[in-house]
Amino acid sequence: MTETKNAFYAQSGGVTAVINASACAVIETARRHPDRIANVYAGRDGIIGALTEDLIDTGREPAAAIAALRHTPSGAFGSCRYKLKGLEQNRAEYERLVEVFKAHDIGYFFYNGGGDSADTCHKVAQLSQQWGFPIQAIHIPKTVDNDLPVTDNCPGFGSVAKYIAVSVREASYDVLAMARTSTKVFVIEVMGRHAGWIAAAGGLAADEDNDIPVVILFPEIPFEQDRFIARVQDCVARYGYCCVVVSEGARTADGRFLAEQGTRDAFGHAQLGGVAPVVANLLKQGLGYKYHWAVADYLQRAARHLASQTDVEQAYALGQAAVELALAGHSAIMPTIVRTSDSPYRWEIGRADLAQVANTEKFMPRDYISADGFGITPACRNYLQPLIRGEDYPPYRDGLPDYVRLQNVPVTKKLANGFELP
Repeated sequence: MTETKNAFYAQSGGVTAVINASACAVIETARRHPDRIANVYAGRDGIIGALTEDLIDTGREPAAAIAALRHTPSGAFGSCRYKLKGLEQNRAEYERLVEVFKAHDIGYFFYNGGGDSADTCHKVAQLSQQWGFPIQAIHIPKTVDNDLPVTDNCPGFGSVAKYIAVSVREASYDVLAMARTSTKVFVIEVMGRHAGWIAAAGGLAADEDNDIPVVILFPEIPFEQDRFIARVQDCVARYGYCCVVVSEGARTADGRFLAEQGTRDAFGHAQLGGVAPVVANLLKQGLGYKYHWAVADYLQRAARHLASQTDVEQAYALGQAAVELALAGHSAIMPTIVRTSDSPYRWEIGRADLAQVANTEKFMPRDYISADGFGITPACRNYLQPLIRGEDYPPYRDGLPDYVRLQNVPVTKKLANGFELP
């Protein structure tokens, strides 16, 4: 007879419009297997919840509240930017994880995040093998940056792409109306430190029925000021206005970020400031055009009201697959999205070893970027279009989205000793 264990689930990194859909799937799927998974404990603020024994009892939430997670943005249990170091560098953290997992009879570890989270999940799986502690570690992909390898795309990205494509199209109508006597250039800054997937989505704003001049600045294409200014000038000459979509990771040929502040975040990544005003000011100095700029920032990843139906469905499917794979005996893997057809769009669930995923980034293929480096190609459009397709509106009450706030009842602590984070 298979032993019944508890599961640990946590969210990590920047949250998205659909990460809670994956959480919903994990909890609902686990509840269908009470003979294998007794309880799902969520880590409050990601892996920090495990280290500090700050666990949340999702079993205290009614089925309706868990179901409502599917249409609620952000991270219902809190997230974090905290990366475990290697075992040889910080053995104490791993000993603490084992101590907490043993105390709460945890046999399943589900970590929902991006590349750094995949690394953490992989380390937990290795810990299990090296120390002989039985725990099955499954990584659930999530990142608006769409930069995880192996999987066709990442939950969270499709909804951000939809938000940016819609925003650029709508803003372009505004600028067009005012261009003769006022603003001629609108600059919008989007997320994407090293990969230009989100910036590419701005190119979807233009199509055969919407002839919109969109200039995109990708991290993958070195920024050349003179070429950029000339391109914008040409657009304004032809259309009367121009929209610029700039990735926060836009950089010069020598690798310098246009917006680098000289500081680092918790993962050691360069802390980026606002690149939109930098670009807008270059246009002001070079061409004298009146401009407006905006930074999509949290708005792009929190916009559940405009989520892609494809994205929601895939986020849920991957959460469900994670539990099913664990119950089937798998560990140190990540469920993936496998595209089987572009037209009609079809996909299925696959899986990848975490050794292939951790600490690896997927960049925009060069054949997805136009020859001049300022736009997207038909191949890129074919890739992106299905990912923003379909609407999955949340319920509304009094004119606003009706989102759920969980009780997040803590699990009683069993350990006498605490743990101090470094």
